[in-house]
Amino acid sequence: MSKFFRNLAALAILTFPVSIANAADPTPQDWVSVLEEAKGQEVFWHAWGGAESINAYIAGVGDEVLAEYGVKLTQVKITETGNVVTRILAEQEAGRNQNGAVDLVWVNGENFASMKRQGLLLVEPWSTSLPNYALTDFENKPVLTSDFTTPVEGLESPWGTAQLTFYYDSENLDTPPASLADLENWIHENPSRFTYAAPPNFIGTTFLKQVLYGLVEDRSVFQNAPSEAVFAEVSAPLWAWLDRVHPDLWRSGRIFAADTTQLKTLLSDSEIDIAMTFNPGEASSAINEGLLPETVRSFVLDYGSIGNAHFVAIPFNANAKAGAMVVANFLLSPAAQARKNDEAVWGDPTVLAYDKLPPSGQALFDALQQGVATLSAAQLGATLNEPDALWSEMLDAEWAKRYGAGN
Repeated sequence: MSKFFRNLAALAILTFPVSIANAADPTPQDWVSVLEEAKGQEVFWHAWGGAESINAYIAGVGDEVLAEYGVKLTQVKITETGNVVTRILAEQEAGRNQNGAVDLVWVNGENFASMKRQGLLLVEPWSTSLPNYALTDFENKPVLTSDFTTPVEGLESPWGTAQLTFYYDSENLDTPPASLADLENWIHENPSRFTYAAPPNFIGTTFLKQVLYGLVEDRSVFQNAPSEAVFAEVSAPLWAWLDRVHPDLWRSGRIFAADTTQLKTLLSDSEIDIAMTFNPGEASSAINEGLLPETVRSFVLDYGSIGNAHFVAIPFNANAKAGAMVVANFLLSPAAQARKNDEAVWGDPTVLAYDKLPPSGQALFDALQQGVATLSAAQLGATLNEPDALWSEMLDAEWAKRYGAGN
């Protein structure tokens, strides 16, 4: 076991008083029993596989949970979480209530809301009873308890936070756009040098929401599910903005990037001048990997940027529920969170509260160094709350009608 993880591995095996367990599902309140049941299980974790640094991190987690708990972790690399939700729903409709193909899924937003609404998650709350959940900053970070306005209620476990961040090569661009109006003008003045990912890829959908936030005066409308009439009225300025910039996008808007990885590649290859990510540390991490030049820097627009948390969830019919809980708990350990936060590894922000950590845990975070392309908390500015999940679904559908393949 690596020294980095060994320092605080003991924190992952705290025990809690035994409670009455559901006959079918493990109960994290009886953590000793969960650990015993998990031994020998294989957890199939369906997680986005579009970044090698993330895949390598997940593989490292697999090494640790196998060595410490006898749980085998297998990443099933996916491109869209919605496809996983569809698979679980198909199993439910077929009456497959046990031995499901998905044990753990990287999820948030509209996919979590859909799973919760359709009864595709474990019935009983579990994440808030994980031993390491007590270390999270749930008191001060509403994104850990409300996912796109959908109450989490212990049905998914947080493991990272995110905030939309743009980045650019300062060798090619002296001063990046500061406002949404500046961005539009810059796109017109620099045709073919900007694009975004095609929704429903998460970064593409997030960009739509980011632009919409900058065009709407009363942002409280986003906290409720919209009717068709409300959606049409509120989103109209977004489509007008996109229509104006569309002809001046990369490849004249005929095709779009697939995801954040392709956006990074396009910037590295000097095909575009501005890329975007949901990880404020990604640009610095890419510099460390040699994927981007050292002259790359990050920025956000002046009205704030969309922020959220990402989670792992356990389907109702998972085959290795205890093993999935062990993995989720390990992801919340100070060692795992600090390693994930390390820009030389991934650079994904933590969900833990620093002041809750023991000195040894704080030392892990104190040892981390922030890269030249990483913005400070003050520079990141205001975090814009995610709209109700239905906004994302409706934005994706309308975007496809207007700009999708064949349009």
